[in-house]
Amino acid sequence: MTEPDKSNGRGAARVRMTGKERREQLLNVGRTLFAERGFEATSIEEIAARAHVSKPVVYEHFGGKEGLYAVVVDREMSHLMAMVTSALTGGHPRELCEQAALALLTYIEEETDGFRILVRDSPVTSATGNFSSLINDIASQVEHILNKEFKTRGYETKLAGLYSQALVGMVALTGQWWVEVRKPKKEEVAAHLVNLAWNGLHNLEAKPRLVTG
Repeated sequence: MTEPDKSNGRGAARVRMTGKERREQLLNVGRTLFAERGFEATSIEEIAARAHVSKPVVYEHFGGKEGLYAVVVDREMSHLMAMVTSALTGGHPRELCEQAALALLTYIEEETDGFRILVRDSPVTSATGNFSSLINDIASQVEHILNKEFKTRGYETKLAGLYSQALVGMVALTGQWWVEVRKPKKEEVAAHLVNLAWNGLHNLEAKPRLVTG
């Protein structure tokens, strides 16, 4: 069933949507625009025009651009966290490092728009998290793995959090570079990342010191 599209004054036909369907449509439109232009450069007018609705429809569903953005970011964060968490099935620490790195790169490959949104700074007015808080969430998962490994090797476990931030940050920053170049293949990128991380961890000094100064 169709109805006239009065939002653009042209009388074009549009499909009548349920409230749930309209909300999903607006989320998809917002996700695309935020990925293309960023939060600040995207306007309510542009969102409404792309969805072929009037501005009040967007306000009705999300209360404004900030509300729409918050839901988009929350969904992306939940999706990425679920991918990483579900990927951690290996028993050996190196396998877990490989799985975490490959899961993040797979998300970047398959959900590029979502990743572009996450790596942008969240607006001050938004109550949602940002990529930094997402990295902290993933790092907390890795910290549990490192804590167990540190205990086995007799290292100071209170530093597991520091190392988890370093490892996850390394993968995340590499991912920001890789999303633009897409070379080499994600499996090769993951292998090199884990090579650097694992061989470094394998020969970890219990009490490292700077050799200068």
